[in-house]
Amino acid sequence: MTSLRHYAKNLLDQELSVEQIRLFDRLTELLLDWNKRMNLTAITDRQEIAVMHYLDALTLTRALPPVDGRRLIDVGAGAGFPGLPLAIAFPRLQVTLMDSTAKKLRFIDHACSELGLKNARTLHARAEDAGRDERHREAYDFVVARALGRLPALSEYTLPLAKLGGQVIAMKGRSAFEESNAAAKAIDSLGGELFTIEELKLPTLDNPRYLVVIDKVKPTPRRYPRKAGVPSRQPIL
Repeated sequence: MTSLRHYAKNLLDQELSVEQIRLFDRLTELLLDWNKRMNLTAITDRQEIAVMHYLDALTLTRALPPVDGRRLIDVGAGAGFPGLPLAIAFPRLQVTLMDSTAKKLRFIDHACSELGLKNARTLHARAEDAGRDERHREAYDFVVARALGRLPALSEYTLPLAKLGGQVIAMKGRSAFEESNAAAKAIDSLGGELFTIEELKLPTLDNPRYLVVIDKVKPTPRRYPRKAGVPSRQPIL
């Protein structure tokens, strides 16, 4: 994981300790072991895992302000990315990893236990249900999402969870600008305002990555999010 430490320092100005690198190494072992029995990731090369899962997750540091004591929720966490790398890198950041697939959350729970991550917890829920739950609605400083659909629907999954003054950060590929334009009405209707789209380059990858950062500037109307499945079928356009 020497390359991870090097890239994090040089590309992101993120200093990882020897202990944090050890935790990333152990996470790789756990991921590959569980992946033999469960479809967690199609990426099985250790170097590719370091770039595509860990470094990709840490690119969020380019958009995050100081995080100590803040609350972050990873919506559609899957096998734990980007939430687990963020919990390792920022031990004072409170990370909730939410997914609707229980078996993936079992892996995350096991990984948190094995790695001793006291600042990470799982939440078994659909985003639409969590966004209507008073325990989670407008409760998070940062709401992050990777590979969770196009931005018009993703905005409805995420913005109801962001507190006033908080941010949604969507990790996107080359469609970032087109999706942001298509989501303009949804973002405004849900209480958001597009802040910036930041371009990033990862080593070994030809295509750039983008962070779409949305500020939560007003409360989300009570009618949102709509019932499970509706945002994807009938996005706000």
